[in-house]
Amino acid sequence: MTNSFQWLNDGVEMPRLDFAKIEKWIIEVARRHGKIVGELTYIFCNDEKIIEVNRQFLNHDYFTDIITFDTTRGKMIGGDMFISLDTIATNAPMVDESYDRELCRVIVHGVLHLCGINDKGPGEREIMEAHENEALSILVNT
Repeated sequence: MTNSFQWLNDGVEMPRLDFAKIEKWIIEVARRHGKIVGELTYIFCNDEKIIEVNRQFLNHDYFTDIITFDTTRGKMIGGDMFISLDTIATNAPMVDESYDRELCRVIVHGVLHLCGINDKGPGEREIMEAHENEALSILVNT
């Protein structure tokens, strides 16, 4: 199976990204974690949609920047990722980042989850952030 990316939008304009470059980057990040990219679907949406998905599938009643549904099998990562562009826009200035860099951070955050990196337990958030920063440094060089 070859890499398969889908970039969809639901209720928002598609972000202006160099999707070919982003795909190459994701493949490299996965490779560095010993994984192969299978089928990845990104759905860019608004806060209204992300909270609907959060409530329906996770019984969480709050906004978030990304929800990742993992279909990884062995070394081949796969999944569907809902990304709220509204939350990205809200969070970017709060973390002193540009919108585009924060969007890329969230895009790779989902990939890192699929690679087995968690961020909910003690000390895991810092580990995830280190992996995100490393991945973002790769993007600059691709």
